[in-house]
Amino acid sequence: MKMNDQARFSGRQKVTLTWLTAICVGLVVSNCSRPEPIAGTQATPRFSPQPIFSSLDVVKIKTEDVAIAIGGNVDATVHLSISPGFHINANPATFPYLIATELEVGNGFGMVTAGKPVYPIAQKKRFKFAEQPLAVYEGEVRLTLPLHATPKATKGPVSLAISVTVQACDEEKCYPPGRLNAMIPVEVK
Repeated sequence: MKMNDQARFSGRQKVTLTWLTAICVGLVVSNCSRPEPIAGTQATPRFSPQPIFSSLDVVKIKTEDVAIAIGGNVDATVHLSISPGFHINANPATFPYLIATELEVGNGFGMVTAGKPVYPIAQKKRFKFAEQPLAVYEGEVRLTLPLHATPKATKGPVSLAISVTVQACDEEKCYPPGRLNAMIPVEVK
């Protein structure tokens, strides 16, 4: 006659077995989700903690406050932060069919106007999916936007709406492009 699992173990043994199982599962899960880097190398995640559906999942935008005198000029800085392992196409893009990084400016209400954005020098990199090196940006990227406060501007704050179109790719594929929206806080003095 076979004894069932419940009858094989006493109450104390069941508690001990349950704790040992929980510890083993915890060790397996922690080792899978946090790979330890090899000394002298950078850790590369085996999987992304979140699924990537769009370029907006791996590129973030940040602006800085600027102050400008009436009739004056100033350069605003727009920061793009690209997650490790990804890049975005430069401006200009290597080929016309690639979606270039592009900064667009909204209405400054006649008080602040924007000049042509200045894009950083691109890196030329080879990827599995392209026959020749592509012009890309990686890591931290700074875009410069020349601003002018018109003579009819009034003193005080102005929020200048901007959007940056980006298309992010990894070593094997590209993700749907997206538009990062932000405001540049401008103080007219």
